[in-house]
Amino acid sequence: MGTLRDLQFALQLKIEELRQRDTLIDELELELDTKDELIRRLQEELDRYRATVSLPGPSAGSAACSAQFEDKQRAKRKTVISEPFSLDPVTLAMVSQRSCEKSQESQRLIQAAFLKNDLLKNLDEGEIRAIIACMYPTTINQGCYVIQEGTSGAQAYVLEEGRLEVTKDGLKLLTIEPEDMFGELALLYNCTHSYSVSAQTDSKLWVIDCKSYQTVLMQNGLHSLSHSMELLSSVPFLQSLPEDVIMKMSDLMEETYYTEGDYIIRQGATGDTFYIISKGQVKVTEKKPGHEEQIVLSKLSERHWFGEKALWGEDVQTVNVVAAGAVTCLVIDRQTFKGIIDGLVFDCSHEAQQSHESKVESDRDCALLLLSTLSDFHIICTLAAGEFGHVDLVRLKSNAKCLFAMRVLKKKLILNSGQREHILREGHILMEAHCPFIVRLHRIFRDPECLYILTEACLGGDLCTLLKDKRYLDESSSRFYTACVVEALTFLHCRGVIYRDIKPENVLLDEHGYAKLIGSRCLKKVEVGKKTWTFCGTLGYMAPEIILNKGHSTSADIWSLGVFVFELLSGGLPFSGSDPLKIFTAAIRGIDQVDFPKNISKSASSFIKKLCRSNPSERLGSLRNGAKDIQKHKWFEGFNWDGLCKRTLSPPVIPTVKHPLDCSACGNYSEDSAELCTDWEDF
Repeated sequence: MGTLRDLQFALQLKIEELRQRDTLIDELELELDTKDELIRRLQEELDRYRATVSLPGPSAGSAACSAQFEDKQRAKRKTVISEPFSLDPVTLAMVSQRSCEKSQESQRLIQAAFLKNDLLKNLDEGEIRAIIACMYPTTINQGCYVIQEGTSGAQAYVLEEGRLEVTKDGLKLLTIEPEDMFGELALLYNCTHSYSVSAQTDSKLWVIDCKSYQTVLMQNGLHSLSHSMELLSSVPFLQSLPEDVIMKMSDLMEETYYTEGDYIIRQGATGDTFYIISKGQVKVTEKKPGHEEQIVLSKLSERHWFGEKALWGEDVQTVNVVAAGAVTCLVIDRQTFKGIIDGLVFDCSHEAQQSHESKVESDRDCALLLLSTLSDFHIICTLAAGEFGHVDLVRLKSNAKCLFAMRVLKKKLILNSGQREHILREGHILMEAHCPFIVRLHRIFRDPECLYILTEACLGGDLCTLLKDKRYLDESSSRFYTACVVEALTFLHCRGVIYRDIKPENVLLDEHGYAKLIGSRCLKKVEVGKKTWTFCGTLGYMAPEIILNKGHSTSADIWSLGVFVFELLSGGLPFSGSDPLKIFTAAIRGIDQVDFPKNISKSASSFIKKLCRSNPSERLGSLRNGAKDIQKHKWFEGFNWDGLCKRTLSPPVIPTVKHPLDCSACGNYSEDSAELCTDWEDF
C-alpha cells in the first residue's frame, strides 16, 4: 500500500483529470450549441430558397420579369425589427432577479466603460445607473469563446479582469482590456456577430442582456413621461389642453438641475421661462428698497410652479427664486410654448375626404374581388423574393386586365422569426387604409402553410431603382415624390399610425407615375399621448429616439422623411458608416454635423434640417398644424398640393409598363384548403 502522501497525490491527479474533463465537456457543449445554431440558420436559408424556387408553372416570359426584380432585390437594405416587447410581470420579475450587488469599484469600472462607448454614452445618467444595476457577472476560462463569429447574440459585456482577443475570419483585429465594452449592437436587435471574441487569460466580465436593457429603458421612459405629464396636468391653466398637446409640451420641457444657493430667478430680470419643480425645494425671497436682507416670502416644493406670467408676454421678475438644496425643474420658454398652442386644432377632414373618395373608387374597380377565391387567380410571373416568401403578379381568370400583386408568405418562417404579431398588425392597419398614396390591401387567403395577401399591383418600379438609374433626382422630381409620401404619412398619422420604415425601396410607382407607400411590418397604431419602444426601421433612417430606446411616436417618421429627401437629392445618406454602430452614432450626433452636397439647395437643406431635429417635438410637422407646416415650407413654395391629391399633376416620370398577359403557361395556386382569412388571430 502507498503512503498517505501517495494517496493524496493520486486523488489530486484524479480531481485535476475530472476538472479537465468538465472543461472539455463545456467546450464540446458550446461547440454543439454553435453547430445547432448553424443548422437552424441553414434550414431557414433552405426554406427561403425553396420559397423562391418552388413556384407554380413559371413561363419563359416570367423569367425575364423575375430577373429584373432579382437585381432590385439585391440592392434592398434590410428592415431591422425586434420581437414585440411589453412590460409584463414575468419579464419584470426576471429582470429584478438578475440584479446583483456590486462593489463600488465594479460600479465605477462599468460606468467608465459606458461613458467610453460611442453609442451608450448618450443614455441619461439615471438610465446608465439602472442598467448597471441589472448586470450580472460571468467568468470565461482561457481559450474559451465569449462570442463566435456567425452566431446570434443578445448580450453585451464589460471586461473587469483578464484579456480578450477579437478575431474575424481567423485574423486578429484587436485586444480587449479591462474597462472595455463590446457586443452592444445585440442590445438593440437580434444581430449576427461578424467577429469572434475569445479569452487570452481567465477573465471576469459583467453581462447585460437585451431583454433587461429594453425593460430598464422602457420602465424609465414610461416613468419619466408619466411623471412629467402628471406634473403638467396638475397646473390649473394647462388642464384644458388636450392630452397630445400636454405630451408634446412634456417632450419639449427640459430637465434643469440646480444646487444649494443657485438663483433660478433674479428679482428685476426679464423672464420668458416657466418652471415646474420636479424634485427638491426652492425659497421665494424679496429684497425691499432700503433693506440689505432678503425677506423669505414662501417655500415651494415638488409639484409647485412659478414663472407662468412669462409664457404670455414680457415679465419683469418681482422676486428671487433660490434653490434650497438640490433641485430639479422642468423648464419651457415662451417661444416653444407658443409654438405648441398656436395650432391646437389639426383638421383631418381633407384626409378623411380623400380616404372616402379613394375607398369608393377602389371598391367600384374591384367589385369582382368580393366573391373570389384563391383558385380564381392566374400566376403571371414572380415579381420579387422576400424574407418570408415571394411576390407574384396575378390576374383574375374572369378578367385578364385586372392585375394584382400576391404576397405569398410562409407561416413557418414568420413564426420562427417571432414576427407573427408584426404581420397581423400590418394586415389590420392596411385593411382599413384606403388612401391613394398607400398600396391597397384587398384580401387575405390562407392554407396550412402560407398566407396569401392580395394587393394592388404597382408595376412602375420603386424609387430605389429610379435612384440607381439616375444616381440622384432633381428638385422638382424629389418634391413630387416627397409630397406623395407626406400625403401617405398624413393619412396614417391622423389615425395614430406610425410607419417607421420610410425609404426609396418602400415607395412604388403606379402606371401613371404616382408614388405609393407599400405595407410594412413596422406599421403600428399608438394611442394619443402614448409612445412605443419597438426597435425597428432601416439603418441610416432610424430616428435617435428609436436607437436609444427613448420611446417614439409619429415624430420618428418625420426624421425618416428628412433622410428620404436627402437621399433623393444626393443619392446618399446623411448618416452613414462602415458598420451599424457608426451609422447609429452618426444619427445621434445629429444633422448639424453633416456636410451637405452642393447640389442640395439652401431651401432643401433648411427643410431637411427642420425635419431631422434631434428633439422629436421640434421637428417640422410635429408642431402647430402637423403636415400643413411641411406644406408651407419654402421648399414646397408654388407646389400644387390640390393637383396632387386630385391626380391632375403631371408626374416626373411616366413608367413604361409592359403587361405580360400571355397566360398560356401560367401557374395556379393549389385549391387544397385555401380559404378567405377573416380571423386574424387564427394564424
